Amino acid sequence: MEIELQEISGFLQKIPPFDTLPSNKLAVLSKSIEIEYARKGTILRDAKEQLSDQERKLYLIKKGALAYYGKDNELLSKYSEGDLCSVWLMPDKNAFISVLAEEDTLLYRINKVELDDVIQEAPEARAFFGQTAAERLNKRLQKQQEEALLSSGLITSQVTDFYHSPAATIEANQSIQQTAITMTELGYSCLVVIEPQYNKERAPVIAGIVTDKDIRIRCVVENLDIQHPVSEIMTPALITIEQNESAYDALIKMTSHSIHHLPVTQNGQLSGMLTITDLMNHESENAVNIASLIRKSESIEQLKQLSKLIPKLQVRMAKLGASADQVGKSISAITVAITHRLINMAEQKYGPAPVPYAWLAAGSQARLEQLSHSDQDNALIIDNSMLPEHQSWFKQLAHFVCDGLAECGFIYCPGNIMATNQKWRQTKKLWQNYFQQWVESPTPDALLNSSVFFDLATVYGDHGLLNDVRADMLQRTQNNSLFIAHLSRNAQMLKPPLGFFRDFVLVENGNNEKALDLKHNGLALIVDLARIYALQQGVSAVNTQERLKAVAGSSAITKSSARNLIDSYTFLSNLRLKHQADQLSQGKSATNFMHPKALSKLEREHLKDVFKVIKTLQDARQVTY
Repeated sequence: MEIELQEISGFLQKIPPFDTLPSNKLAVLSKSIEIEYARKGTILRDAKEQLSDQERKLYLIKKGALAYYGKDNELLSKYSEGDLCSVWLMPDKNAFISVLAEEDTLLYRINKVELDDVIQEAPEARAFFGQTAAERLNKRLQKQQEEALLSSGLITSQVTDFYHSPAATIEANQSIQQTAITMTELGYSCLVVIEPQYNKERAPVIAGIVTDKDIRIRCVVENLDIQHPVSEIMTPALITIEQNESAYDALIKMTSHSIHHLPVTQNGQLSGMLTITDLMNHESENAVNIASLIRKSESIEQLKQLSKLIPKLQVRMAKLGASADQVGKSISAITVAITHRLINMAEQKYGPAPVPYAWLAAGSQARLEQLSHSDQDNALIIDNSMLPEHQSWFKQLAHFVCDGLAECGFIYCPGNIMATNQKWRQTKKLWQNYFQQWVESPTPDALLNSSVFFDLATVYGDHGLLNDVRADMLQRTQNNSLFIAHLSRNAQMLKPPLGFFRDFVLVENGNNEKALDLKHNGLALIVDLARIYALQQGVSAVNTQERLKAVAGSSAITKSSARNLIDSYTFLSNLRLKHQADQLSQGKSATNFMHPKALSKLEREHLKDVFKVIKTLQDARQVTY
């Protein structure tokens, strides 16, 4: 019996959230476990089953596999060794789910009442079981932001290189309402609270700090009168740092104390404010330096050498803990700088353009979501005044720039979506005709083109050309139910790989190995949904997160669903960024293919949450259209 308990305890220690339990709680839980065996084909839970509180339970799979089925016998998910099956805990939220043993399965079972007793004083475990998939994902992202890793650049940099001066202050006797007003007017998320200054010639005495979070939690949630002094909700015993200390020391203080704002002092007197964002943006500034060198380059060979810094920048930013959003915008900015310089070189070689034009980026670069050396997607919009004899100039421009980008590591588009293809090198009038045909006659080819060309951004030239085309296009797509229905149906064709992990949807990664495609099996699904919402609502933004923020609360999607999709996109993007940084650090090429074994148990759980969120929103489109 003792050996059996040790085996159960050892098994639980490896599974989130039980890995956070102290040993005494783990021992109690182990003793409460019952063992159940289910033969292949056994229906463990019927969707119609009604359970009392005493009958609710949690299953842990020791060996074997279970499958979840929804309405119309649709496969929702698969679970194998080490996974948790919690549909019994909250049957109301899982009213339509049935559970079947996919093979002979050995299960550990614990009653909900006993589980609640064990985790009552274990906040992490209690939160895990009390949260939805979307809530768990949001919690994980908050924690990720606080776990910024160290960069060698911070070790050699001083706080003076980062902080903002002067720090905004408010006197301790001022009201909470006035504090909120001051923060709003300044656009700050925190204020340093100082003792009332009756003698203005004296240096201010720091009393504490107040953040927007303090106002929400200590005032609004507690229903505190907003006329009370801010000293009642501030955090006293303020942690500070001297301005001559290193940025590395600042990051250590901020992460160890779980704070995002660090007042900076000089000889004990308040000097300024440092935020975690200031440190994380440090590596983004390197992109500005690289872009500056690119603008001064005199040959394609120099551009080629500078472009080799892009993977290194991606790795350094990832190590610092920068988000995929920050990295994508930095790398996209460098790609824009390279394209600018190539166009300048082409104009020096072939002479000025005969008529106005706009060089466009499509896809991930247009959305500012580009990572290291992706393939190039581009096009040209030319002013309607173009004459037949002008075609040769634009053809030369297109080949010069696309060939130059290829030499700099941006491979030619496999689908030939480049300005070198005359089809994508046309006048504004013809581009407007393209979009009219795609929207009004949504054939399979039209839908394929819409997934690329509805994400466009002007890189160089006359911005008005694309603005006119986009305005005309959005006027056609907004409230065009037939076109939106076709787009929605097209987006349903690729489902998230919810057959986790026993029957995980894996694809060939090019090395005869099976792997998860983080881009096409995850990120692309969210990008497609965000694009549909934006086109439906007439939103001009092309960045995925900006689109979701713009449509949140509209007829297309609720605010909470938009927030859940943003969290899902952020988690997947950061997972891909970390994966690629690891590959680049090992001297390998960056890919979107990740083997499931590279994921931790907790990451698997969060990835399941991501796919559940995506599927829920895909299903909503299916019901509507």
